Amino acid sequence: MTRIIATPLMVLLANPALAAGGDYPWYSLNDTNFVVLIAFVLFVGVLLYFKVPALIGKMLDQRADAIKAEIDEARALREEAQTLLASFERKHKEVEAHAAGIVEHAKKEAELAAVAAKEDLKASIARRLQAAEEQIASAEKSAVKEVKDKAISVAIDAAREVIAKNMSAAEAGKLIDSSIGDVGEKLH
Repeated sequence: MTRIIATPLMVLLANPALAAGGDYPWYSLNDTNFVVLIAFVLFVGVLLYFKVPALIGKMLDQRADAIKAEIDEARALREEAQTLLASFERKHKEVEAHAAGIVEHAKKEAELAAVAAKEDLKASIARRLQAAEEQIASAEKSAVKEVKDKAISVAIDAAREVIAKNMSAAEAGKLIDSSIGDVGEKLH
């Protein structure tokens, strides 16, 4: 309050008459400086009467409170964003670790499958070799039997020819009788 009263007094004490030129005293209405001084004092008085400085102060306080609220809200949003970012980074790391685990598991399964495939291939090759060896052995036995049968057949034919040339009818009859007897004994 003392400031409000002191300001107009200082203005009056400044003696505007020294600044204004002319034949009039400084407090005359003909002096433009004095008229401006009166208008200024009245203007300041009207402002003080209607409590404009208090209204301006109130408006500035409201604006400061609004700015403070916006700053607090921005701070809260920033903290929430940081929390979300940390959560997403943690989830990202978890997903990367999970993906690495899946890849590692897939590699192990692929290695096991490759080992199993190699073992299956070896077993298949062994089975095929065994089957081929069995077929070769069977073919060999068959060929040996065929050769023996052919040799026996050739030997019988040769023996028949030799016997037929060298043997008489009586000896042939005896040989047939003895062979029938041998066959009879072997069959019973």
